[in-house]
Order: sequence, then C-alpha cells, then structure tokens
Amino acid sequence: MTRPRPAAGGGRVLGVAPERLGRWLDGVVTRHGAIEARAGDGGALDVSCADGTTLTLRAPFGWTPSAPLLTGFTAAARQPRRAAVLLVRRGRWATGVFDGADLVVSKVDSRLVQGRSAAGGWSQQRFARRRGNQADAVVTSAADTAARVLLPHAGGVAALFTGGDRGMVDAVLADPRLASLAALRREPALEVGEPTKEVLLGTPGQFRAVQVHIVEPGDRST
Repeated sequence: MTRPRPAAGGGRVLGVAPERLGRWLDGVVTRHGAIEARAGDGGALDVSCADGTTLTLRAPFGWTPSAPLLTGFTAAARQPRRAAVLLVRRGRWATGVFDGADLVVSKVDSRLVQGRSAAGGWSQQRFARRRGNQADAVVTSAADTAARVLLPHAGGVAALFTGGDRGMVDAVLADPRLASLAALRREPALEVGEPTKEVLLGTPGQFRAVQVHIVEPGDRST
C-alpha cells in the first residue's frame, strides 16, 4: 500500500496493490460496516459504507463496469499490463519496461552535472552556462536511452509512467523520436528519489496500485 496523502476537498488518497484489494476491502467492511458499490464517473467505482464513509476507486489501467461490480473491478485491476517507465533527475536517468510487476528490459545511466557555485561575477555566469550545458546533455542522453530501450516496445505498452524532475522529463519527451511514447504518458507522476535500479524496480508498487480516495464522515466540512 502506498503512503496515504491528503486529498483535495477532504479525506485522503492511497494506493492498494491489486493482489491485496479484496483483503483490503474486507478490512473496510470490518471498520466501516456493510458496503454498497456503484459505477462512478470516468471509470471510477464508488463505494458507500454503512457509517457514511465513501470510497472512490480507480483501476490503474482503466475499467469497463460489469456485474457484479466489485468482482469485475478487482479482476480488471489484477489484469497484467505492459508499461514503460521513464525517471529523470539531474545527472541520472532510468528507463524500463514491465510486464505487470516484472521488469523485462531496462537501462540506468548517469552523467555529471556540477552543483551550485558560490563564486560571483563572470565566474558564476560561466559556471551557470556550463551547468546548463551539462543538464542539456543529460536530457539528450536520456532521450537517446529512451529511444533505444523503450521505443521498440511502444506498440505493446498500455501506458508510460514518469517521475523525477518534471521539467527534465518534459524536455526528454519533447524529443520528436519519442512522440509515440509521450502520447501514452499517464498522471500522476511517480514519487521517486534518485533514478537507481532499485528505485526503478519499486515503481510497479505505484503505477499498478488501485487509487483510493477515502472520505470519512469527520473529514467533511460542516
């Protein structure tokens, strides 16, 4: 389960692994009473609890409502999908293709980008230009890696998930070669640290999770 965070309008949002969804909903019944499900807007599943708590669930790759709703939603959430991942931060980037939670192909790389300089005047300006050139080189190199690693799979992936420095990710995906991947980009962005292999391997825990917005009676403004 991903870390809960406050939601706009009240309540909290968290992610539940699709394999744990049934057990997690059993816990909801234990804590909040009997539940009733109905199809919501935009492919959501709306759940009402006996104590007034409401949940809005969204499957990671979408869902077409079918009866019985809870069973159909859970089956859709568990269905394995192929996804691409692109993570970029200053000086480091990671790319990968996953079948469900299994990594099929990947590449993690890095390039020097100097830190800030305390010098002033012309020295600081020269340093800023050099640092900017280094950042541009990271974007170019990351785009080259994405083209080499991700593009061959673009026709078979359901979505592209991104994380890291949003400006740099945007710059990478602005490369014309990656237009087909950019069209598959999904929000929200993944919450990641430095794009290491370990971090890349942990991303399915986010992009495969069922997003749940929980609003308990005490969360509603009066």
